[in-house]
Amino acid sequence: MAPKSILAVNAGSSSVKITFYTYEKTPQVIANAQISGITAPPPTLKYSRGSNKHTEELKESIGTPQDAFKLLLQRCFSDHELSEVAGSDDLAYICHRVVHGGEFTSAVQIDDDTYHHLEELEDLAPLHNFSALEIIRTCRNELPSVNSITFFDSAFHQTLPDYVKTYPINQDVAKANKLRKYGFHGISYSYILRSVAEFLQKPAEQTNVIAMHIGSGASMCAIKDGKSVDTTMGLTPLAGLPGATRSGDIDPSLVFHYTNEAGKLSPSSTKEMHISTAEEILNKKSGWKILTGTTDFAQIAVETPPSPQHKLAFDIVTDRMLGYLGNYFVKLGGKIDAVVFAGGIGEQSALLRKTLIEKCACIGLAIDPSANEKGPADDQPVTDISSKTSGHGPRILICQTDEQYEMAYSCFSKYGTDSRP
Repeated sequence: MAPKSILAVNAGSSSVKITFYTYEKTPQVIANAQISGITAPPPTLKYSRGSNKHTEELKESIGTPQDAFKLLLQRCFSDHELSEVAGSDDLAYICHRVVHGGEFTSAVQIDDDTYHHLEELEDLAPLHNFSALEIIRTCRNELPSVNSITFFDSAFHQTLPDYVKTYPINQDVAKANKLRKYGFHGISYSYILRSVAEFLQKPAEQTNVIAMHIGSGASMCAIKDGKSVDTTMGLTPLAGLPGATRSGDIDPSLVFHYTNEAGKLSPSSTKEMHISTAEEILNKKSGWKILTGTTDFAQIAVETPPSPQHKLAFDIVTDRMLGYLGNYFVKLGGKIDAVVFAGGIGEQSALLRKTLIEKCACIGLAIDPSANEKGPADDQPVTDISSKTSGHGPRILICQTDEQYEMAYSCFSKYGTDSRP
């Protein structure tokens, strides 16, 4: 019988990525495919298998993430050179990234009960869970013989202390409506912790880091002895740092001064997905895009900004990050092995890293300018950009985080010893 493979699926509102991995302890990539621009046509397909890379604008109309997923599967299954995955019979598991997992503490296999529980959570995070659940529905209907495993971005943060995750509001209301801090980007933080601990040659459970997943959605996490003890995102991914289109932390009253329609359903709500006008404004019409006109942080993080608004946006982002870095440094008692930059912007913006670390000189952080300019090494998950002359301060690291890989790795770790995949 041919060896099975794992399919990892990462669905957003405007893009779907899928990766096929070998089903083994250290999964190897077989093929990668993604469709982006679902909400901004024409959609683009990117496909890579080994050194074979292909990009095309799609003529097909792709209205939803599940349409994109079906097209990606069909393209991969019909690729004659991709003999390892000719159809669903070749799949051991499908791994799905789900942003909000409520009280789930780890990955779960989807059955009728767990699926129903996820449907109940959908109202807690309509903007974030909807796409993933639509694809899980598709898999249950069209690939019923393959087990789906869901991995939750919130699960990594189940170790948050009560005094961190509790909002000081009426606790009967809070418990009835599941209102507390959950935190997100947990699949990424799980990968970062494991990779950094390995790099430092320390057990994960003895590793203390301040980790930053900075992309168009951005968050930070304080990890003490391998456990999340605080993170910037909250009940939803809106809290904490600003993002490309998210406001991050604001005075909660602001939205009622902004519009008297705050509590009403937004025009972009659908029969299945209920979004308030406030959620729409703060999630989709804020962040650095509203200040500069671009979601591309590379156009903002430049030595000579094209406008005062670009400089303002950069200063806001670095200021908010600085505040949390100082906060988490104190919460960890100054006992930090490393400060870690990850996510698309964290990995690519040398100016962001330099600006932030230079502002932290007073707590012993120092960066090597040339290593920082070079950025991450191609073939290593972790790159050290610490100053070689600064003595014994925490290491400054770049980690090329990989949520798909983390799901495949965790899937095999959890289920790979089963007699039947």
